[in-house]
Amino acid sequence: MNLQRSSGILLHPTSLPSRFGIGDFGPSAHRFVEQLVAGGQKIWQVLPLGPTRMSGSPYQSLSSFAGNPLLVSPELLAENGYLSTGDLRNSPRFPNSRVDFERVTREKHRLLRRAFAGFSPTRESRAFERRSSAWLDPFARFMALKSANHDRRWTHFDPNTKPADSEIRFQKFVQFEFFRQWTLLKKACAKNHIAVLGDIPFYVERDSADVWAHPEFFDLDSHGEPRNVGGVPPDYFSPTGQLWGNPVYRWPAIERSGFSLWIDRFRAALELFDMARLDHFRGFIGFWQVPARARTAQNGRWVKAPGERMFASVRRALGSLPFIAENLGVITEEVEAVRNEFSLPGMTVLQFAFGEKDSAHCPHNYRVNSAAFTGTHDNDTVCGWWKSLRENGRSGNAERECARAYLQLGGAEKEIHWRFINAVLSSVARFALIPLQDVFGLGSSARMNVPGRSRGNWAWRITDDAFDGRALRRLREITAATGR
Repeated sequence: MNLQRSSGILLHPTSLPSRFGIGDFGPSAHRFVEQLVAGGQKIWQVLPLGPTRMSGSPYQSLSSFAGNPLLVSPELLAENGYLSTGDLRNSPRFPNSRVDFERVTREKHRLLRRAFAGFSPTRESRAFERRSSAWLDPFARFMALKSANHDRRWTHFDPNTKPADSEIRFQKFVQFEFFRQWTLLKKACAKNHIAVLGDIPFYVERDSADVWAHPEFFDLDSHGEPRNVGGVPPDYFSPTGQLWGNPVYRWPAIERSGFSLWIDRFRAALELFDMARLDHFRGFIGFWQVPARARTAQNGRWVKAPGERMFASVRRALGSLPFIAENLGVITEEVEAVRNEFSLPGMTVLQFAFGEKDSAHCPHNYRVNSAAFTGTHDNDTVCGWWKSLRENGRSGNAERECARAYLQLGGAEKEIHWRFINAVLSSVARFALIPLQDVFGLGSSARMNVPGRSRGNWAWRITDDAFDGRALRRLREITAATGR
C-alpha cells in the first residue's frame, strides 16, 4: 500500500479481548479491523510478533523470524478441525483485563499440543516448510534442543542431547498455524484498506535461535556468552540508562557477508507487514556498548556501525524501504543524515513537546515526512501522563502550563487526550499514530510498558465492553476533518 497522509491506531494483538487469557489472531482481531474502519483509520500498528519469554516482552524474542505461539487462536484451530468444542469449553477462565503470561503459556501450549495430535501434513503445510526452511529448520531444532535441555540457555546445552523428531515437527506445526492465521488476518486488513505497521527490534535475544545458529555475527566469547551488550545511556526514561543485555553485533563479519543478516530480517518483516518501524534506528549508525558484567548502562561507549552502507545494500536487494525510523533520544547529525538519505520518516511524540522550549516534538516543528505519535508503547497514556505532571511539583507544573497554553486547554482537562489527538492529526506529519488507550482516555493502569522495570509490563488488555463507539465516531470525524 502506498499511503500518503493517513492515521492509525497502535494496539498489540495480545491486548485484544479473548476468553483464553491473551489476545490472538481469532475473532476479536477480525472485529478490531472493523473497529478501525469505524474509526476512519488506515493503519493498524502492532509491536514485534516473535515468540516471547515469560516476561511477555515482544522485544525479547526467541527468534526474529518465527511467530509467537500465544497469538495462535484456539477458535481458528477448532474451525480447522484440530480442536473440538469440548477442548475449548474445558479451557480455564482467565482475568480479562491483564495477561498472566505464565498461566496463559501453559494453557496455550496444552491446546497447541492437543491440536498437533490431530494434525496431518498437507500440501499447504509442506509448501510453507519448503518456503521457510532457511529459518524454520534451525528454529525448530533450537526449540527442540531447549525442550530436551529443560529450557536451559543454548550455551548450557548438553552436547550429547539429540532433539526429538516429534518436537521438531510440533514446532513447525505451530509456526505453520501462526503464519496461516496471520495471513487470514492480513487479508482482512487489506480488504478493508488497512495497512499493517509492524516493528523490527534492533537487537536479538542472547538465548535465541538467531544467535545459536549464527554466533559469528555477535560479540561473544569462546563460551558463547556476550562480551558486550546493548543499551542506551541515561535519558528521559531512566537516569541510569537502559541495560538491555542483548549481545551487540560484529558488524565487520555482517558486512563481509553482504549484510545478509539484515537483508533476510527485513525481507521476512516485509512479508509480514506493509510497513515497519525500525526500533532504535540510531543503533544502525552508532550503538551504546556496555561491558556484559556492568549493572547499569551508565559506563558504556558509543561505537560506530556501517548503517549507510547496510541500507544501501538492503535497498539494492529489496527495492523500496517502507520503514519508519525510531529516532528518539540522543540523535546526532550523522544519524539524521542517513535517515534523510534513505527518505525514512522519523518520529515525534507529543508527550515530549512541553519539557523544553520550542521542542522538535511540538506540532509546529513537524516535518511532512514524519510519523507523529500522541505516545508510544513506552509512554504512559496521555491521561496518566497529565495526572503524573500534577504530582511532580514545580517541574511538572511548568510542563502542564506549557501544554495548557499550547493546546488552548483552558479548563477542559477531561479533554486532554482529544486535544493531543487533534494536534497530531491536524499536523503536517505524513503519519499520525495513536495508542488505543488514548482514544478511549484511559489512565496509567492501561500503560503497556515502563522502560527499566523488569516486571508487570506488556500485560494490559482491553475488554469487549470497554470499546467506546462514541469515541470511535469522534475519532472518525476528526480524521475526516484533518484530511486523513
